[in-house]
Amino acid sequence: MLDIGYSLSRRFPDPPQTDYRRADVHALRHDLFCGDVYLADTEADREVSTAWGWVPVLDFAWALCDIVEQLDQDPRGSRASQPQYAELDFTESSDRMLFERRFGWVDVEADWMPGDEPPVTFSHSALRREARDFLHDLIADLTDMHEGLGDNPAIWSLQSRFPRLP
Repeated sequence: MLDIGYSLSRRFPDPPQTDYRRADVHALRHDLFCGDVYLADTEADREVSTAWGWVPVLDFAWALCDIVEQLDQDPRGSRASQPQYAELDFTESSDRMLFERRFGWVDVEADWMPGDEPPVTFSHSALRREARDFLHDLIADLTDMHEGLGDNPAIWSLQSRFPRLP
């Protein structure tokens, strides 16, 4: 079972004068909502996680949804035997989270994982569904915490671009 989660950092709070209603895409993706994120295989009790405190969690959710779609560009879908690759770069470091899809499965690993540790593997369809659920749940949490964020047009656009899946 796949679990995607986050925690917000107390060390890197958002600027108190932020007008979330008018925050631009760059601010939403790179300057606000810093913390840590994880992708966990709850059955195998393994995860890929950050522990830096400065990862922009909304950007992570947004990028994860983009990556899942990028991994699905082969018209053969889950029948494609050629591996498809994507990576998520963390802006403030050289670390990357790496994704490889073969058939209907996606291996997830990170530069900071020990070299002998195997990747965490999820079905592509579960990763797509959970990534979108994570994005919507995160937005709901953030709009509860930050007045005006729910009225931001970039947030509306993001939610419509990646709707929840049944």
